[in-house]
Amino acid sequence: MTTGYFAPHSPTRVVIGDPAALVGGISALYLQALHPRAMAGVLEHSSFPDDFWPRLQRTIAYVTTLAFADTATADEAVARVRRIHGHVHGIDPVTGSAYAADDPDLLRWVHVCEVSSFLGAVHRIGVVDDAQADAFLAEQVRAAELLGATDVPASRAEVAAYFEAVQAELMVSPAARQAVRRLLVPPMPWRVAWLTPARPAWAALSSVAIGLLPAWARRLYGLPVLPGSDAVATAALWSLRTALIGARTVTGRHPPD
Repeated sequence: MTTGYFAPHSPTRVVIGDPAALVGGISALYLQALHPRAMAGVLEHSSFPDDFWPRLQRTIAYVTTLAFADTATADEAVARVRRIHGHVHGIDPVTGSAYAADDPDLLRWVHVCEVSSFLGAVHRIGVVDDAQADAFLAEQVRAAELLGATDVPASRAEVAAYFEAVQAELMVSPAARQAVRRLLVPPMPWRVAWLTPARPAWAALSSVAIGLLPAWARRLYGLPVLPGSDAVATAALWSLRTALIGARTVTGRHPPD
């Protein structure tokens, strides 16, 4: 078996393999929802409102496959996603602009939201340092390019500049509000719904994910950015990470590295 696109103990595997990245991934969904053309593609060509959990599981599976699988398996996953993207196109009802899932601009948006959110969660609790953080983003350029993205930010400074440049296109559209409602109160599978702590556990996860959003994104959503809120989010993230590590220990599900 070949190593894959990312070597053992690489920044990519350290970040993606950390439980905090899962919380960052939920935060990325809130962030991605702010782009009206991206959300038009999601809502008009997927079952996101009614197929929440399978879609989330597919996304997690793709990210972990690309990070940890051998190259052939990763290439199969990439090809599968690119085939799906080829069928997703239309006109955004909010802006009147055309969208396509294989548009390099939209691919860049989705990618940067994901990797910056994964990294933001893992970096803020000190699992990686500044140099490793930039190395992770540089490695992840390859992941974005595999799907067709171009001009991909390769460092924290470039990510910050990208978000500054793209903010004029962002808004809390009706599609974004629908997505946020679904994220806040997702349908629970019957096997899970009967568990008393299931709903509060998701509420805790989701609230921490919102707290990890950049300040400018929270302001777009009309959320207050209060003094000390980042410290509160970090403390809550530590608690969630500890719980997730405990769950991994119980289930025996650990990443390869």
